[in-house]
Amino acid sequence: MKKLILVIAVLFAAGAHAQILTPVHWSYGFKKTSATEAVIFMKATMDDGWHVYSQTVKEGGPIKTSFTFPVSKQYTLIGKTIEPKPITKFEKSFSMNVSFFENSVIFQQKIKLKPGIAKTTVKGKLEYMTCNDQKCLPPEDLDFSVDIK
Repeated sequence: MKKLILVIAVLFAAGAHAQILTPVHWSYGFKKTSATEAVIFMKATMDDGWHVYSQTVKEGGPIKTSFTFPVSKQYTLIGKTIEPKPITKFEKSFSMNVSFFENSVIFQQKIKLKPGIAKTTVKGKLEYMTCNDQKCLPPEDLDFSVDIK
């Protein structure tokens, strides 16, 4: 009897694990633009049919993509995180126009290194939501870091 319960539990756990969808894949990088400045790149690559939302989604819509960076003694942020021009369409599920990205998108954040700092690690957190034509997945929070050299 114990073996039967164990087998059922293992099959249930394997089935639950197989159903986890991860249609958005994030990668990170940087480019130094001078000895004291750099741009951090946060790239989302979406599986076919999926999209992520812009940082400018209005209240009442889906969860917008957002980036937060903790205060650092080694660098300061220059302006806000920027994004390319999104696609804007009416989505029935939200009863409003929403802005989003398909296939891939690169968000950019400029930083300025503080005097005497040649390399550092930029840490951040992003929140995003992804949907396709049939469903939306719950919002996800991801921590990330980029080593600036």
